[in-house]
Amino acid sequence: MTAVIFDLDGTLIDSAPDIHAASNQVLHDAGFAPLSLAQVRSFIGKGVPHLVARLLEASGEPPSGPQHAAMVARFTARYESAVGLTRPYPGVAAALEALAANGLGLGLCTNKPVAPAKAVLRHLGLDHHFKVLIGGDSLAQRKPDPAPLRAALAALGGGVAIYVGDSEVDAATAAAAGLPFVLFTEGYRKTPVADLPHVAAFADFAALPGIIADLVTR
Repeated sequence: MTAVIFDLDGTLIDSAPDIHAASNQVLHDAGFAPLSLAQVRSFIGKGVPHLVARLLEASGEPPSGPQHAAMVARFTARYESAVGLTRPYPGVAAALEALAANGLGLGLCTNKPVAPAKAVLRHLGLDHHFKVLIGGDSLAQRKPDPAPLRAALAALGGGVAIYVGDSEVDAATAAAAGLPFVLFTEGYRKTPVADLPHVAAFADFAALPGIIADLVTR
């Protein structure tokens, strides 16, 4: 079976508004000023410890200083319920249904911790599409280390796989794992599309089943 493994934040869902709200609440609790949505969005993709480090750095504090561990704990406590502002990108559900109908195994490999990832998928009614979820706390390593992506593929039974993501981290992860990378261009990347290694790119999820079918037949 061919597998299609997805990133989550910035790929299937626009979770930046919820992450922004949770970040600003944690900053407020620590006595810091709020940050803009654009700032917080730029911190997403490398896991909660990295996000909190960037929040501290943007607040003029040492990114790995004495407040880091406590802020990670406070953010994590809020993260599982941070679902109300998150939306799937248009066409996601239909694309997932089409891929499954074509006999493809679907999995997730994200740096989002497992509990909030499952919570938001349940909230959006997307959880039933995925046989496997590897989160940022599933292994000792996080993306762009290839271990989480390889673990997701192994859990899906191995074989041929395609990774779909939106960011520099995702492109690097796919390259390190030796898997073809399909880039969703409307997520959280900061690098021009042409500068990210990918075998295909798309802006509309209606195009994804056709892209995957073409790659599978090559």
